[in-house]
Amino acid sequence: MEHWLDRNIVEPGKLPLLAALAAFVLTFLVTRVITRLIRAGKGPFRNIRPGGLHVHHVVPGVVLMVIGGFGAVAAGRHGLGALIAAVLFGAGAGLVLDEFALILHLDDVYWTEQGRKSVEIVVLTAALVALVLFGFSPFGVNELTPEELRSRSILVSNILINFLIALFALAK
Repeated sequence: MEHWLDRNIVEPGKLPLLAALAAFVLTFLVTRVITRLIRAGKGPFRNIRPGGLHVHHVVPGVVLMVIGGFGAVAAGRHGLGALIAAVLFGAGAGLVLDEFALILHLDDVYWTEQGRKSVEIVVLTAALVALVLFGFSPFGVNELTPEELRSRSILVSNILINFLIALFALAK
């Protein structure tokens, strides 16, 4: 596994993209759990209402994306700075896209049928990033063995099928 990771992720400079994808998915999942707990009135979490104004988590998400995006441009593709910027950007994107339906409808539709668009766009985004990360742009990777080529073909096919299913669900 270590050889595969070095050859396909680290060597071509895709480690920040992997970190961003992991932060994106993890932030989305944690945010969904926390919002469910807030709605149920359980746990230590509450809505943030400074001065009576409800602050949606899209706001800190945009801030994280701006910091992470500019940090990534400044840091390049390698090093700790690139990883930190990628994690900030991925976490921010997770927060922003979790409220995609709110942005789209300009209304708080988080818990309605229209709010499902947020989940669908997160799945679609994660699938597209995974496609780029694991198979779509293998720049910097030298020749592949037949086994690696077969594994990549299966992975890319699986991602494309999932992408089409997500696209179909989004179109409904």
